[in-house]
Amino acid sequence: MRVLGIETSCDETGIAIYDNEQGLLAHAIYSQTEIHEKYGGVVPELASRDHIQKTLPLIETVLTEAKCKASSIHGVAYTAGPGLVGALLVGASIGRSLAFAWGVPAIAVHHMEGHLLAPLLEDKTPEFPFLALLVSGGHTMLVDVRAMGEYHVLGDSVDDAAGEAFDKTAKILGLGYPGGPKLAELAQKGDRSRFHFPRPMTTRPGLDFSFSGLKTFALNTLQNNSSAKEDIAAAFEDAVVDTLLIKCQRALRETGYKRLVVAGGVSANLHLRETLDRAMQDIDVQVFYPRHEFCTDNGAMIAFTGCKRLIAGQRTDLKVAARSRWPLSELERIENSL
Repeated sequence: MRVLGIETSCDETGIAIYDNEQGLLAHAIYSQTEIHEKYGGVVPELASRDHIQKTLPLIETVLTEAKCKASSIHGVAYTAGPGLVGALLVGASIGRSLAFAWGVPAIAVHHMEGHLLAPLLEDKTPEFPFLALLVSGGHTMLVDVRAMGEYHVLGDSVDDAAGEAFDKTAKILGLGYPGGPKLAELAQKGDRSRFHFPRPMTTRPGLDFSFSGLKTFALNTLQNNSSAKEDIAAAFEDAVVDTLLIKCQRALRETGYKRLVVAGGVSANLHLRETLDRAMQDIDVQVFYPRHEFCTDNGAMIAFTGCKRLIAGQRTDLKVAARSRWPLSELERIENSL
């Protein structure tokens, strides 16, 4: 089965074509960073309007790159949530309309399931069951993945997600938007031993996350050490990475799993990867990541996930719907999905 995937949940327009026998045939991602940068964050209305302008041209580009005609597409997958409703409706409307016009089935895909399964696009893939750390601008959660569609959330962010805390702290340091990658780059130049930030919620039981206090700690530290931005960035990054590591180790002990999937935008952070790789090697746990271009929102993960669900016989009716919130627990389990 050959599936067109459409991702428009926030500020990236992602399009891809995935074939269950040939793999990923082509993909393209357009980032709206320049549009939102001057506002210091994503403006939902602008995001929606830009998706309207970019989605169809990107579909044409990807079809050309994959040397595919519309008649060779067997299904259309689109992100239906969670995300910005206006942005989601653009991709959902276009995806559902194309499927109707082409006479092929459509499937609404959960954005976080797409991220969770993105490492399965790589040559080295995990077997079920495994523990997943989904860490991005909007989400930080630990998930017990027993099969495709059977997800048990073990821990979630109670306030700011890790990526959101990165961006807010970068703004405090005057690094602009999007700040996460800029803060990580600045941290590489800092002295990691100069300041020590707290590791939130690690001294109490449980697997939930809280990162909102770290940005306040960074602000207070900056007010007393205005020339120490590099060292503050390094201390902040260490605190986030150590917190994620501690919670992953705790969840691995609870589940007994020896496989860890790390996905979402923050999974591209090099310090996080290096720290996890070292720590997991010591306890004989395999770690799996998506390639860097698939850490961010992308169409490939949507096409792949949609393909698996379409092959399993799932379909979405003609109603076009988008959900700003959508619990992973509501998804249907798929047997023999690998």
